[in-house]
Amino acid sequence: MTSEIVAVVDNSLAERRRYKRERVDLAGRQFEPEENREANCKILDMSAGGARVVSDIVPLPGTFVVVYIEGFGRFEGSVIRTEQNGFGVQFNCSEHKRERLIELLKLYMSGSPLDKTRLRRHNRRPASGNVTFTRANGKVVNCKLVDISLSGVSVATEIRPPVGEVVFISEVFGRVARHHDTGIGIEFVRRDIAVA
Repeated sequence: MTSEIVAVVDNSLAERRRYKRERVDLAGRQFEPEENREANCKILDMSAGGARVVSDIVPLPGTFVVVYIEGFGRFEGSVIRTEQNGFGVQFNCSEHKRERLIELLKLYMSGSPLDKTRLRRHNRRPASGNVTFTRANGKVVNCKLVDISLSGVSVATEIRPPVGEVVFISEVFGRVARHHDTGIGIEFVRRDIAVA
């Protein structure tokens, strides 16, 4: 193993001691921005630090992934271990999001319905109208607004840039956060993060 992978594994072991893992049975979807591939998956256990994912597509250790967990939301992280039919992912998120995840896990384990326990920072409201976004390669894409919040926007478009691509929409930088049935979700980012 390379030193980077060893460091990730060491961090994972420290994380396991820090956060209590709970057995869950949740549908999910995984994205690998660098490979531009996605797949359905299942979450078998989860903590505020990471999750165990069962999937037909198993990324290599160290791979950056985005995992959407039903009822909990979107998490970015790194693959820290692999097994025959899945992998472990270590979440890379703010302490605030970790604290909210701990609260949500407690609610989930007590039997509370997930539809009342979503990890959205801001309420989304329906929106309509034509808008454009500019891709990283400079191409301008026409699309239609679906909904909007303080942290992002959802648009209807047949053009679906890969998850992770930085775009420019309505004078704001954003990062493609997910694909959905009619288009994409874009999470707003600060300019310094977008050009990093």
